Amino acid sequence: MNPSIDSGTGVVLFAHGSRDPLWRLPIDAVAQHMASQWPNMSVAVAFLELTQPDLPSTIEQMMKQGLSHVRIVPMFLGVGRHAREDLPEIVLGLTEAYPQMQFELVPAIGEHPAMTSLMAHIAAGQMSCQKTNKA
Repeated sequence: MNPSIDSGTGVVLFAHGSRDPLWRLPIDAVAQHMASQWPNMSVAVAFLELTQPDLPSTIEQMMKQGLSHVRIVPMFLGVGRHAREDLPEIVLGLTEAYPQMQFELVPAIGEHPAMTSLMAHIAAGQMSCQKTNKA
């Protein structure tokens, strides 16, 4: 897959956050994978609460890098209040604070058909492994 990102665009993986410092490891792993696959892509992580950095801090750093467009990817499987209300409100505030930047808020990752398919394949594979192990 060849992502449509130019040099002036950054990607922020936005997740909820947790008091448990290990919780963020999968989000960091996605960012590291993206950076290794597409070394010219600016990728960062940001969190809603309980984990740093928050989205405004991340956006400020990206602006200092000279980026003019930021794609914000909500790393939520379900679309609850945070994805429907909190995140759009934060992005609206960022739009007002940084009028020179363009923000693209994409649907939550859990809504993408490829994610649904991938989770189904993983679940089916785990189920077949369980059957094999019991035999």
